[in-house]
Amino acid sequence: MFTTRPTLQGTFGMAATTHWLASQSAMAVLEDGGNAFDAAVAAGFVLHVVEPHLNGPAGEVPILLAPAGGPVRVLCGQGPAPAGASIAHYTGLGLDLVPGTGPLAAAVPGAFDAWMLLLRDHGTRRLADVLRYAIGYAEHGHPAVERIGETVATVRDLFTTEWTTSAALYLPDGRPAAPGALLRNRPLAATWRRLTAEAEAAGPGRETQIDAARRIWREGFIADALADFAARPAMDTSGERHASTLTGDDLAAYTATYEDPVTHDWNGWTVAKAGPWSQGPAFLQQLALLPGTLPPYGGPEYVHTLIEGCKLAMADREAWYGDAADVPVTTLLGDAYNAARRALITDTASHELRPGSPDGRTPRLARHARAAAPGTAAGAWSPGAGEPTVGTGLPRAADPVTGPDGATRGDTCHLDIADRWGNLVSATPSGGWLQSNPVVPGLGFPLGTRLQMTWLEEGLPGSLTPGRRPRTTLTPSMALRDGVPVMAFGTPGGDQQDQWQVHFFLAVALRERVRSGLDLQGAIDAPNWHNDSFPGSFHPRTMRPGAVTVESRIGPDVIDGLRRRGHHVTVGGPWSEGRLCAVARDPETGVLSAAANPRGMQGYAVGR
Repeated sequence: MFTTRPTLQGTFGMAATTHWLASQSAMAVLEDGGNAFDAAVAAGFVLHVVEPHLNGPAGEVPILLAPAGGPVRVLCGQGPAPAGASIAHYTGLGLDLVPGTGPLAAAVPGAFDAWMLLLRDHGTRRLADVLRYAIGYAEHGHPAVERIGETVATVRDLFTTEWTTSAALYLPDGRPAAPGALLRNRPLAATWRRLTAEAEAAGPGRETQIDAARRIWREGFIADALADFAARPAMDTSGERHASTLTGDDLAAYTATYEDPVTHDWNGWTVAKAGPWSQGPAFLQQLALLPGTLPPYGGPEYVHTLIEGCKLAMADREAWYGDAADVPVTTLLGDAYNAARRALITDTASHELRPGSPDGRTPRLARHARAAAPGTAAGAWSPGAGEPTVGTGLPRAADPVTGPDGATRGDTCHLDIADRWGNLVSATPSGGWLQSNPVVPGLGFPLGTRLQMTWLEEGLPGSLTPGRRPRTTLTPSMALRDGVPVMAFGTPGGDQQDQWQVHFFLAVALRERVRSGLDLQGAIDAPNWHNDSFPGSFHPRTMRPGAVTVESRIGPDVIDGLRRRGHHVTVGGPWSEGRLCAVARDPETGVLSAAANPRGMQGYAVGR
């Protein structure tokens, strides 16, 4: 099969991320004797620098880790709603949705503490060793990818008139960075240098220094700067200026946590995902909904079957997932429940949102989910198409790039690492984008906006609740054979993540192996698609019933077959769906494999 690149193979180490500099930084750590977890932390901090429009230190990150010989664990770096983030507070401001940008949408930052726990508990390197790559690129510059300048251009008016601290960093001469121009973030480099110096002053031990860094983030100069700036009102997508509910007490109280994954067995594979505070179990539900015999791979009936199963899983996500409720995960993944749900799939595309009734419970949907919002009929502009959407809050005519009210698409990052000792890690850092909130003076990064994924209605699994995590779309994956972790993978893409990942996983599982490993690159390169028949997780929470977007490479027979079945098909570019990364390890031979997405000309796998 033709692929854009080879599936890399070796025995020493593999790294696949959404930016080549992060991949190579991870490989440098492996070459220096670090393990997969050291490499993941280094890559994660480099991604904050080189993909600032996609993630930042005050964002969030779920991590799936598989230590050699140990069980798969979830490290949750998704912070909760602050103590003052009540529904009454937001509705009292005249809001019916949490804004998509600005301080009011900020959850407690979770990414930094999760990276530190991963480094302390599973890594071998010192803090300074893994931060030096990010510090170097922030201080001396990195060639800006095209999307950074494009993103800044869409919010230039907001930066220059309202978010002036962001303008100082990203519009230093009044213009966004041109593709390939050196982009520096010296305030961020200074922040990490000061953090490292203060942590090293706490004592000589590696763990002592990492714990000191965690305290500095929660209670030291970083916490002081974050809490002070959060209290300052700033313009958001509501068109008003609001302050955050985030306080120093919220920052001081937060720690990342370890959890067991949710798993599902399918055709000899076991897939591990984060719990229903993420959308991860929706991936597993899609596997559980598959018929015993699948239609021929890649044909119109195959694609139709996957789309319809995805709709049912996402409807359940809408009705049942969230940190504010007891989610019936066991039933949602059970055989009897899914047999009944599978019977709802016919040869005709459904245009309804049809959550099930696990354990006889009656589903309850938010009012925004009970009907498509005006202007979201098939073919209408879909903000972000299931990806994070940022609006300026300033009047602006809609256009194909920015959409209504100056909304611009955001996204996420991803990394997967495998080392020669058998460790695997998969992480999906996101949030704290440069277009999410004003840059905090002196720190070089903004707060995040993950609270926009909560509902301002009482009694829903995803209701805004102080101390509870917003249901995130971030969803890294780990796959096992015979109880042994063999593959780590994931993708950016908001609501699309557990669509593209299912398609990738099935392409790996259903097709032949390449040489002595899995055909990772072939599965990544295969034509992909997504549907929007459920409420988006990002402001303004729209949906397009029956809408499916496919890559043109999928072929006219599939496109025509989907349309005959009642799908509203939009044909996208030939390489427009997905940003997957993957690594794998053959437990019998120790051979490592890696691949990364060619779409966007940015993701790369490296290894030897």
